[in-house]
Amino acid sequence: MAFADIWNRTLVYFGIAEEDDWDEDGFVTEEELERTYSDRPNVRRLAPRRRQEQFDDWTDSGEQPAATPMRPRLRAADGPGSVRMHLVIPRSFNDAQQIADRFKQDIPVILNLQSSDQELSKRLIDFASGLTYALDGGMQRVADKVFLLTPQNVEVSAEERARLLERGGFFNQA
Repeated sequence: MAFADIWNRTLVYFGIAEEDDWDEDGFVTEEELERTYSDRPNVRRLAPRRRQEQFDDWTDSGEQPAATPMRPRLRAADGPGSVRMHLVIPRSFNDAQQIADRFKQDIPVILNLQSSDQELSKRLIDFASGLTYALDGGMQRVADKVFLLTPQNVEVSAEERARLLERGGFFNQA
């Protein structure tokens, strides 16, 4: 800092002189802010996150296990015995735990809200939407107030959906 700058700051501190950079309200003017922020980009690209295998593990014995996928490959739910489905007819919001537990076990869940009141139905639809989004699953309306929640690695065929509708009798139960 130059001596003149220090002297000027001292005078401002004691109230003898006024600062030149500020307007009468003590705020930076809008033009000065625009000049300051126009030079900076609004969005910047972050470096990609490092995966676990990119980190050195000093406790490792040197042998690397073969990489295994976190989830098994896509399997079809088109036969009666291939993948079981779980039917939930909720009576309270506490049944949301059961929905999430089955969904996390890669079991498709049929959520039948036909006998639930409107407030409970809204809460459970919001919960199921968040659950399927967070775990990369899918949510489909099968019938009136009946939804099919499918995990990421499970696909339910159109024939199986039709069979569920026939067997389940989901129509006009409200």
